[in-house]
Amino acid sequence: MNKSRVDTMIRDQWRELRFYYDRDDTAREWRLIGGRIGLLTFSERLTRYAADPRHALPSEHEHYGPYMYLKVMTWPTPGINEDSIHGPVEDLRHLAAMIAEKVMRMKMGEITKIKSQYAAEAAYAIVLELRADDFDPASLDPSLQNL
Repeated sequence: MNKSRVDTMIRDQWRELRFYYDRDDTAREWRLIGGRIGLLTFSERLTRYAADPRHALPSEHEHYGPYMYLKVMTWPTPGINEDSIHGPVEDLRHLAAMIAEKVMRMKMGEITKIKSQYAAEAAYAIVLELRADDFDPASLDPSLQNL
């Protein structure tokens, strides 16, 4: 498969996801960037994950996005680290509601963090950045910038 076809597939996957994400290990953050609907989509995915009985047991997980390194995982204790956003399904459901509430209150261009509000011992934070409703998540992918 040639590069332009792969790039098109990656662009389509970002657009289907509806938000862009990246992990910044220096800042110890998962950055989620999108329009209001895009960021709310992440909240909805967490809610669906928590509602699925297949995810009731520890270590169950789902990966998201074109590169699949954003992982939500069922775990006995809530946390955010370089590997995943995790916790018991009840806590993940609570996180989904927290994200939705924050996103609904945000103004375009605003950035907010979730860390200790979700998990007192979280190693990483979730950073939500609200962009315009017509934001294209593929536009931030550095591997697609040179086209």
